[in-house]
Amino acid sequence: MTLSGAASGNVPNKSQSAVVAIIGGGVSGAATAFHLANAAATAAPTIAAPQIIVFEPRENLGKGLAYDTAEPAHRINVPAARMSLLSDDPEHFLRWIAEHAATAGDGDALRPDGALFPRRSVFGNYVNAMLQPLIASGAIEHRRTPVSHVLRDDARWLIIDGDGTETWADIVVIATSHPPPVAPGQLQAVLKDHPRFVPDPTRSGALAAIRPLDRVLVVGNGLTSADVIAALALKGHEGPITAISRRGLRSRGHAAVAQDPAGDLLAQPAFTALTLLKNIRAEIRQAALEGRTWHSVIDQVRAQGQALWQILPLVERQRIVRHLRPFWDVHRFRVAPQVEAALDAAIAQGRLEILSGSVAASRIEADAIHCTLRLRRSSATVEKTYDAVVVTTGPGHGGILASQPFLAELAQSGYLELDPTGLGLSCTRNSEAIGPVAGVTPSLLIAGPLARGTFGELMGLPQVTDHAVFVAEAIAKCLQTHTLQTAQNPL
Repeated sequence: MTLSGAASGNVPNKSQSAVVAIIGGGVSGAATAFHLANAAATAAPTIAAPQIIVFEPRENLGKGLAYDTAEPAHRINVPAARMSLLSDDPEHFLRWIAEHAATAGDGDALRPDGALFPRRSVFGNYVNAMLQPLIASGAIEHRRTPVSHVLRDDARWLIIDGDGTETWADIVVIATSHPPPVAPGQLQAVLKDHPRFVPDPTRSGALAAIRPLDRVLVVGNGLTSADVIAALALKGHEGPITAISRRGLRSRGHAAVAQDPAGDLLAQPAFTALTLLKNIRAEIRQAALEGRTWHSVIDQVRAQGQALWQILPLVERQRIVRHLRPFWDVHRFRVAPQVEAALDAAIAQGRLEILSGSVAASRIEADAIHCTLRLRRSSATVEKTYDAVVVTTGPGHGGILASQPFLAELAQSGYLELDPTGLGLSCTRNSEAIGPVAGVTPSLLIAGPLARGTFGELMGLPQVTDHAVFVAEAIAKCLQTHTLQTAQNPL
């Protein structure tokens, strides 16, 4: 929808200074604002600093869905020494922890090998702390409200937030998170009113209704599943747990000894999904001969991931998403050692079984949930009864455009569309949004994991930080153009 399609009688005067609106204040949005504000502070005096506004309903910036958690079992899944908001200073977070005694009282954070795996909330606190001086100085404005509408008016954008306030912006950055998981099959319809059906375990207190001896079905078997099982264990849950997913793949842990990335997948780049898979397997075999594990090779694939992805034709990217993504996810997204220990203990005690299959049917009798499980590569089904069901199937990528009203509106007006890989929103290699009607819109940018269909590896913190720097640089170039235009055509 453009402005002409909306009630526009109460439009404020347009500001002469460039305004950058960032929608979403999780790590991606906060990091983009942080790097843009710092770039503006060191820019030439002739380039006016932009007004940076971050729309984020949460109290603090930088936490988002991943790090806004008080659950003590939720930990960062890579060592703190590899987490930083500064690409050129990878140990910045580690030093911040030491300076602020941020893991005091958490004796399990430090592992025997010296690696530090603090709770996820600690990293959220770190990012927020980095932004607070910029907020205090006015370089960044935090608007604690969701965005309802984003409307196009000639060369600018009109943003209407949840309070009804109208804000003009020259550049809009979409840095929202993926939508919550979608319950498979008819689970949602059958169980939606059950007191122990948990369709989104990322919500605060989502697991509170699960009792210590409840029989629990966890649908999905990735990082979120591992977090759920570890969180239940920490709460004293002792009942049996079934974790079921299509392939029954459990997230892997970290190498016993830290290793540097190894191999070079770009030396002879692959142009098909099959060739890339063969190259990775060959590197893993070579690593084994040299006394290293697969972890070092997968770390190298991560480091070279964006280049490898962009070499592949679209049809090959789609094949990877369709056939190889589950295998990549369980090796790339590793669980923290504390979480891995909780899973291992549950398996050793006979409380946790991991199945490959799907939920074929479910029904409720009294308070019990009866499920028919269809096992993979078998015509057999298994009947099991549970007291609680938790959905951990990962983000509902297909529902991105419907997840927030302003996204649906931008899609309807032709400014946004889903990426053909199904991983996020369509954008150029400059992170500019692509729409079916508008085509490329240089003043509408996609930051963070929603751009991964174009950029490939864009889920790990180092990649998110690098992409935030990239988007901030793209904005700075746009602002230079804006400054020239303003100088030539003053209002």
